[in-house]
Amino acid sequence: MSLQEKEKEINKIMQQIEYLQQENKDSNIDTIHALKQVVELKTKDAYLHLSNYDRVYLARKTTRPNVYEYIEAIFDDFIELHGDRLNQEDSSLVTGLALLGNMPVTVIGHRKGRTLEENMECNFGMSRPEGYRKALRLMHQANKFHRPIITFIDTPGAYPGKQAEENGIGEAIARNLMEMSTLEVPIIVVVIGEGGSGGALALSVGDKIVMLENSVYSILSPEGFASILWKDGSRASEAAELMKLTAKDLKEMQIIDDIILEPTTGITIQDTEVFLTIRKYIEENILSLRQLSTKTLIEKRYEKFRKIGGEDIVK
Repeated sequence: MSLQEKEKEINKIMQQIEYLQQENKDSNIDTIHALKQVVELKTKDAYLHLSNYDRVYLARKTTRPNVYEYIEAIFDDFIELHGDRLNQEDSSLVTGLALLGNMPVTVIGHRKGRTLEENMECNFGMSRPEGYRKALRLMHQANKFHRPIITFIDTPGAYPGKQAEENGIGEAIARNLMEMSTLEVPIIVVVIGEGGSGGALALSVGDKIVMLENSVYSILSPEGFASILWKDGSRASEAAELMKLTAKDLKEMQIIDDIILEPTTGITIQDTEVFLTIRKYIEENILSLRQLSTKTLIEKRYEKFRKIGGEDIVK
């Protein structure tokens, strides 16, 4: 049984408890107490052994904080900037300036919504070429004024529609990859939810890549992987095991640098300790990266990505 199915069972019991509490009868007290114990045991069991696809489910949950909530919790005085200065605004990517303590930084992140209306507005977190060009504009500005760059990754992938293709989505992603590799300022990448395909990679060429415990980072979605490999999207759970897309898998393969732990049931906006941990991680790593010369910073970033896939690539 998947985590999603287990959560549905738990929610049914919670609804039963709520109904009994509303009746406000003394005879219900023992039943409510017993049901709460069942909920506690089932919750503990549900999160004890998570499959890779369970992690995908947690990464996609609408209860997870969105990029605006991370920005509000971690930074001060955020000023959002809009537009790619070429075509139009893409609201699926949030870009702007902020203070981290007394340090000016540039912040860029994918935006997802919680309601259908919000998701329609931000295209379900799938960015168009204009979004990546807007992000690159802010990166160039950060490079000019020596501001560190922090990116937050949470997207199923770049938007694959006809208009995006016509406007050069492939070129926009490729240009970001190329230019991020030579930026002269520290770049910290934080994967907060889904990190899907080139849409994620276009903001992920960084000096440090850190993932939240229940986030995922992969070449495409498990559903897409299963559809291509077996012509059967219903085998997504099986695909997720093959893809090695969890933070633990990627840390073992040295694709990411660190993992930030979450509460047992996944991060929510109330989990201030996690936000503080992310802030501390960003501050400490920017401080250490700023000790490097520009030449060394760029060389280390280059070597980092050359090594992904095996030492033979470097040789």
